[in-house]
Amino acid sequence: MIETLTHYVDLIAKIIEVIGVLIMFFGLFFAFYRAFRLSGGLNHNTYVEIRQTIGKSILLGLEVLIAADIVATVVTEPSLRSVLVLGIIVLIRTFLSLSLQVELEGRFPWQNKITAAEPNPDTAMVEKT
Repeated sequence: MIETLTHYVDLIAKIIEVIGVLIMFFGLFFAFYRAFRLSGGLNHNTYVEIRQTIGKSILLGLEVLIAADIVATVVTEPSLRSVLVLGIIVLIRTFLSLSLQVELEGRFPWQNKITAAEPNPDTAMVEKT
């Protein structure tokens, strides 16, 4: 019974991994299709659009791959080695996700959407008084 359940959970983890890779793969093609469809040519705006869309598909794919790693670790026999490997993989993928998000949005996820160039109305009033 447990062996069968382990087999199916492992199969589910593999399917989730394939979904994560497919998200990134099709995201690449979708980015080019969308950019050329919207802009009609190759220019700076097309490059920015392609870059943003590919980055978003990579982010989504990495999140799905992290979920697959967690599911795969659940079915393995718990050991310090498997937990350390999972921790390192999750740390690397989380760092990549954070780096991509900062690159795409120009700010950390915990920062407000108000940029440094735009003065905050609350602090502007304090500075004037």
